[in-house]
Amino acid sequence: MPEITNRPNRAELDRRAERAEKLLQKGKAGEALEEYLLVLRDDPENDTVRQLTADLCLSQNRTPDAVKLLGELFERQVNVGDATRASLTYKKLARHGSPTWEQKFSFGQLLEGSNKKLAVGTYESALSDLAKLENKKGALQVLGRVVTLEPVQANFVRVAELSSEAGESKAAAQAFKRVAQLAAAGGGDPGQWYERAYQEDSSDEEITLAYGKSLLGQGQVGAAIFVLAPQVNAGKSSPQLREIYCEALLTAGRYAEAEPLVWQLFEQNPKRMPQVTALIGQLADAEQDEAAISLARKLGQFQGKRGERRQFLAVMQEITSARQASPEMLEFLSELYNASNREADYCQTLLKLFDVYCGTGDFAKAAECLDRAGEVDPYESGHTKRLEILRGKIDENKFKAIAARFTPVSKPAITPEHEQEATLGAATLQDLMLQAEILVQYGMRNKAVERLQRIQELFPREEERNEELQRLYLAAGVKPSHAGSVAPPAAATASASASAPAPAVDPMAEMRNVTRVAEITRKLYHQGTAPAVLTTAVNEIGGHWEVSRCVALMRTPGSAPTAMQEFCGKEVQEGNPAAIKAVMCALQDMASEEPIQLADAQTAPELQGVRKAVAELGTTAVLAFPLTNDEDSVGVLALLHNKPRDWPHTDAVVLKTLADQMVIALNNAGLRRLVKNLSVTEEKSGLLKRGSYLDLLLAESKRAVQNASALCVLLLQFGRSAALIKEYGEAAVEGTMEKIGQQFAANLRTNDLAFRYDTTTIAIILGDTTEKEAMMAIEKLRKIIAGVCLPAKEGSEEGHAMEFSAGLAEAVIKESYDPVDIVTEVINRAEHALATSLAHGSGKVVVLGAALAAGAVA
Repeated sequence: MPEITNRPNRAELDRRAERAEKLLQKGKAGEALEEYLLVLRDDPENDTVRQLTADLCLSQNRTPDAVKLLGELFERQVNVGDATRASLTYKKLARHGSPTWEQKFSFGQLLEGSNKKLAVGTYESALSDLAKLENKKGALQVLGRVVTLEPVQANFVRVAELSSEAGESKAAAQAFKRVAQLAAAGGGDPGQWYERAYQEDSSDEEITLAYGKSLLGQGQVGAAIFVLAPQVNAGKSSPQLREIYCEALLTAGRYAEAEPLVWQLFEQNPKRMPQVTALIGQLADAEQDEAAISLARKLGQFQGKRGERRQFLAVMQEITSARQASPEMLEFLSELYNASNREADYCQTLLKLFDVYCGTGDFAKAAECLDRAGEVDPYESGHTKRLEILRGKIDENKFKAIAARFTPVSKPAITPEHEQEATLGAATLQDLMLQAEILVQYGMRNKAVERLQRIQELFPREEERNEELQRLYLAAGVKPSHAGSVAPPAAATASASASAPAPAVDPMAEMRNVTRVAEITRKLYHQGTAPAVLTTAVNEIGGHWEVSRCVALMRTPGSAPTAMQEFCGKEVQEGNPAAIKAVMCALQDMASEEPIQLADAQTAPELQGVRKAVAELGTTAVLAFPLTNDEDSVGVLALLHNKPRDWPHTDAVVLKTLADQMVIALNNAGLRRLVKNLSVTEEKSGLLKRGSYLDLLLAESKRAVQNASALCVLLLQFGRSAALIKEYGEAAVEGTMEKIGQQFAANLRTNDLAFRYDTTTIAIILGDTTEKEAMMAIEKLRKIIAGVCLPAKEGSEEGHAMEFSAGLAEAVIKESYDPVDIVTEVINRAEHALATSLAHGSGKVVVLGAALAAGAVA
């Protein structure tokens, strides 16, 4: 049987304690101490007896026993959280002996809340003991508490060095990184500390990025590339790291290696276009023309898909004007200008090429350039002199062919002064025309006339050879005093083939068709780009009228199509693009102002030239509508059906209305994009500047009146600017607002416009948006910026989250109201709503309805 240990019961322990007390009263301290030790042996949980026993041991000069008992008592008091008694016990223990490092560590933790300085001193004493014991793991634990109480650079250096000695590489790297951050904040050089951090842990992307930046800032480009390359080549690097690596490659002149990274960053954020254009220029400066042109072509295709080809041309013009362009780059520019119908720029580029080839002695290519320039503009000054340069240097037949282009021209020689005047900046002309076009479309005639008068001053008689400028003068109602009008030749109009007898009309179907006009028009106006307008149009029209195909084609007569969209009905395969283009171009070239109806397209004489394409598509019945902008043909809309079909007269009327609305929607989309591009935006935030706020809001109100659509104005304030700047500094507030602006610009709809209203306020114009829809948009915006915070203050782990107060107002849109009054009223109401929101507290949204707005606007 197992041995049974008989422990004294509580009564026996109490009798022993009483006996010890009596012995103590009789002055027999030694015997009392022995009795207390027996009690403590049998009752080790009795801290009262332990305290008395420790005191007796001290009185009997049994100091080692007393120290042991006091140490046990201290640890028990710490475990139960009795900080007051534990502090007293520790002080007695320290007075009569030397506490262990663990006891010092525990005592230091007790002191942290009441006496940080003494706590740090206690920790330092424990660290001295640990150093003698060579206990680095314990020392790291104690140092962790020291840096918590005193987060200064010197303490982090101790942690970093000790972690490195203990083989804790990652912990050492993080500590060295913190040292570097503190050094930078104090105005010191963080480079050496980032280097130490990188040596400890080269796999940490944040440390690698910081070290690479430091090296790049010191001009050590090669070292920066060496440090950053492994992370980038691993394929898991952040955009910031790839951007710094790219910058290092560019600084080192390694443009070919930088090009893929520059392009990748640009695809992720098209606002980085200046980096791409700068690289094109750097490649050109380095005489890497093939690479420069390849990158430029890629950028041109990208911008073309975004509908921003004109901006791309302007950028390329700027690149080449700032440096001596190579023949290859000039050839590329000539291709661009030719494809964009920029005849003046095309001609000037060819003449530059002529000069370059003459300088290099390549007269055959120079002759080709002069021939092409003469084909575009035989009246350009200086052609006679250029022709004389070629005399005797090229084949005589070629010389005569070129000379034949200029023989009808009997102009006197132009002096160099006049020649320079005649070639005055084509880019300036394009910019002035673009501004005038926008101002005309938005009803700002006075300002448009100012631009046109400026064109007359700089480019006299330019309208005589520039049809686009002629149309602009007509649209603005301006007649140049020196210009003579020449009536264009009348175009031959092809007659439509006889249609079949009118079928019986279904009144309900007529009503459905008329109703659909408003629905489809509303969808067209919601689209922000030309491709989106065309896609919506063919899908909605083709689906409603249940045709085999519905096709929209944009094209200037005589030129190649610029855009085409096709809708295919059920069980109809997509047509051959070449065949569709041939048929659509033939329909547009019929130059009819009325709808074109063909009962049997495959036998119609009007389509005889494209009969093979018609047969390939299987088209029988055709109903086509010209798309015209004023009197100019810009494309065609066609309904193609693979079976015989009669088109009721009401269908033709409804579809003609939709065709007109398509053109209006296309113009609106184009003008909106141009306005955004011309309006000055903040480079870093992407927000429009406040200077264009009133003009664009007025234009949107006019559009809302025209389309009978809703319009809302939203003001978002992210705190009082003065208070935020005082608390966090102007740089921190500005940086945070730039982040918010970038988030908004990336997530708002194409039709919405966001402005920097003031330091901490953003205004947003929400087109085609009701008050209810705007409230949903506000919640979306709140989620978008949920992670944006102001920088954390010293001693705080997290920064201040940016919350906004919002004021919302829906404009009163009525045709009888003046747009200026509409804008004034809605601005005042939105600002009043924001003020009310701020009065209610941060994060509130106040909507002021239009209850009294009618009286204010009428």
